[in-house]
Amino acid sequence: MFFTLEGIDGSGKTTASKIVVERLKKEGHDIILTREPGGDHIAEQLRKFILSTDNSDIRPWTETMLYIAARKQHVDTMISPAIKSGKIVICDRFMDSTTSYQGYGRKLDVDKIDKIQELLLEDNMPTKTFFFDIAPDKVVSRVNNRGELDRLEQEGLAFQEKVYKGYKELVRKYPNRFVTINADQVQEKVAEDLYKEITKVLK
Repeated sequence: MFFTLEGIDGSGKTTASKIVVERLKKEGHDIILTREPGGDHIAEQLRKFILSTDNSDIRPWTETMLYIAARKQHVDTMISPAIKSGKIVICDRFMDSTTSYQGYGRKLDVDKIDKIQELLLEDNMPTKTFFFDIAPDKVVSRVNNRGELDRLEQEGLAFQEKVYKGYKELVRKYPNRFVTINADQVQEKVAEDLYKEITKVLK
C-alpha cells in the first residue's frame, strides 16, 4: 500500500501523519513515513537546495525538474523497495505537489508535467491520496509562526491560493484516488479522520 498526503503549506498533514503512523505501528502495521522533497540522503540534499532562500532566482522549469529528480531518487531507493517488501508507505507530499505548486502555482504546462512524471514514476502511483482541505487565508498565521520560512513558504497568500485551486482541480479530476480530509478542525480530529480513512483502505 502506498498513501500520499497533499495540501497547502500549514494544512496540518505533517502533524496528523505522525500521530496516525504512531497509532498504526502500535497496532502492528509495518509502516514507513517519509517526505518530499527528501527521503534518502541525495533527495534531502536536493531539498535543501530547492527550498533555500539563497536560490530565489531559480527558474520555474528548473525548480520543477529538481523536484521530479528528487522524487525519482526517492522512489527508486526507498518507496518502491518498501512497497515490494510488503510495507505500508505514507509519503508527506508526492507527485501532486509538483502539479499543484509548479503547474498551477507557477503557471507551467500541467499536462507536460504530468507526462514527465508518469514516464519516470512508471507504476509507482499512490493507492490513495489524502488532500488536507483548508482555505489558504486560514493558515497564513500558522505558516508565519514557524519562524524562518523556506523559499516556497515565503511566496505568500496569492501563490497559495493558486496552489489550492490546483489541488481542488486534481480532486475533481481523480475522484477515485483522492480522499478529502477536512483540515479546518482541531488537530486531534484531523488526525482521527485520516486514521479512519486509511484503515478503511487497509481493511
